Amino acid sequence: MIQNLNGLDLSRRAWLVRGLALAAGAPLAEESPAVHNWMLVGDQAAYLSHLPMFERLDAAGTEYLTPHRFQVILQASFGPLGSDASSVYFADRQKNPSVRMFSVSPSKPFVLPEVAAPFPLTTFRGTVFRGHLERGGQPIAGLQGVAVNIRRVVYFHKFDPAATAPAALEYLFFGSGTELFLVHSIIKPPDFDQIVSVKVSGSELSSGELGSAIRISIPLKKSSSATRLGEGEKASAELSDGRKLVVQAVREFYFEEGELMMPATFKDTPEERKSVFST
Repeated sequence: MIQNLNGLDLSRRAWLVRGLALAAGAPLAEESPAVHNWMLVGDQAAYLSHLPMFERLDAAGTEYLTPHRFQVILQASFGPLGSDASSVYFADRQKNPSVRMFSVSPSKPFVLPEVAAPFPLTTFRGTVFRGHLERGGQPIAGLQGVAVNIRRVVYFHKFDPAATAPAALEYLFFGSGTELFLVHSIIKPPDFDQIVSVKVSGSELSSGELGSAIRISIPLKKSSSATRLGEGEKASAELSDGRKLVVQAVREFYFEEGELMMPATFKDTPEERKSVFST
């Protein structure tokens, strides 16, 4: 259980189970602080992908009533300025190649949109886990209560109930050097979260372009969890500017579907039971 200074559990599961007065349809405050957990990927650079939820709608149907109603990707480093502890994480991932999930949990609640504010939040303290922190992950020695420094906001999106889900499968493409990732673009419930490393051919993208997430479409694939890119699979893709490329999925680091239903569920869905991520 993760608590704020008043002893209130602000974890994602607590928001779902307890409701925090949202059952009455009361709107959120301007933005509410919460413990925002993250998936962590990268062997050369550290990327954080926020674990989002939809949960429920307000009475007017214009807002999702959860502080986790954002898809956010950050490039980060660990440790105080002048003493980078990111190498501890990289070394631990290399020593544990069978572990797909690494995750990060903040030590204290914060307001997530502050990371993209005009005067942004640039650091918070947290613990890095080997494994999923909500599913038996283990804190990594040297990365407990460590400074998490936000080096770049790769992607920030607030979920809009009025949005239309795309017909074709869409991903957010980012990375650096030879380390490239796709994260499924989350739009509206029911939806799914997926992080996969990829190889790309057919079009060259600059490091500047990849510093921010690029939306790509897989036109021949329907937008559903059952048709997501599988390990080893190649697919033709298109960028928003019309450029074409071929992506090949290398390794799926994360897949989640139940938590992106509305209401969310922490029970395995049929698609999750078929994956390596079933609990």
